[in-house]
Amino acid sequence: MQDMPVMTFRCPPLPFLVDARRRTYGAGEEHPGRIDLGWFELLYVRRGRLRIREAQRLWTAEAGQALLLPPGAARWSGGACAEETEVELVHFQSSGDWEETAAGSEPGLLGDHYTHAIRLPRLIDAREAEDAFGRLAAAAADAEPDGFWLRQQRFGELLRALEAAGRPALPEAAARAVAEQAAAYMKRRWLEPASNAELAEALGFHAVYIARCMVEVYGCTPQQYLQFYRLDQAKLLLLSTDWPIAQVAEACGFRQLPHFTRLFAAHAGLPPLRFRKRFTAEPPRPHE
Repeated sequence: MQDMPVMTFRCPPLPFLVDARRRTYGAGEEHPGRIDLGWFELLYVRRGRLRIREAQRLWTAEAGQALLLPPGAARWSGGACAEETEVELVHFQSSGDWEETAAGSEPGLLGDHYTHAIRLPRLIDAREAEDAFGRLAAAAADAEPDGFWLRQQRFGELLRALEAAGRPALPEAAARAVAEQAAAYMKRRWLEPASNAELAEALGFHAVYIARCMVEVYGCTPQQYLQFYRLDQAKLLLLSTDWPIAQVAEACGFRQLPHFTRLFAAHAGLPPLRFRKRFTAEPPRPHE
């Protein structure tokens, strides 16, 4: 499946569930054609085989595979089912950015320290996520007042399971795995000096290879990633405390205030003090 196009979602905001249900097509029945649905359609074939035509491409989802169809695009049956076919139908929306890229193409949407980019091949071997589909279908049938929260929770679990199932099929799977390990290592030790040699020893890869993976996935080297993470921590402290700027800088691993101020201004577009003042609310004056 190395030539499989890929869907990428940036979250938050998280995609949210519209509907989930199980349907069985008898031999000779077809999946209905649709256009401009306004939501994504995820079809998981429990047994049988389902064919869907989309533009110039004919998709065939075998038992154990999940097919992801984007909103807006026309899709219609690619032929009647040759046998009884059981399918999990999941409709969801994404109010955030999303994109489809051809196999091997660089994604335009990337996660950072506080956001995540969900990447799913259009056709996934999703047998490992079959239980998650079942739990979602059961939650979708829950009519209790708290059913909404359970459905969204189960849908989030399904997305996580699908992402894990689809990761090995992504062209950059190896590079992404190394980059994510490096990012996690940096986050755990973000206040400690972390040289490229130490990172290489911890991960068991050559430092040059780790840097190449980080640039490919996150658009920055390991040391740049660590610096950006520290600067983002400084943003949080500026907004959540009244500490002096020098104290914020030191708490985030910066020993020299001018150096911190220069880096912060380049990263946030404002010097630290102006950044804080932008979000500072003055107490209302009492009426005279």
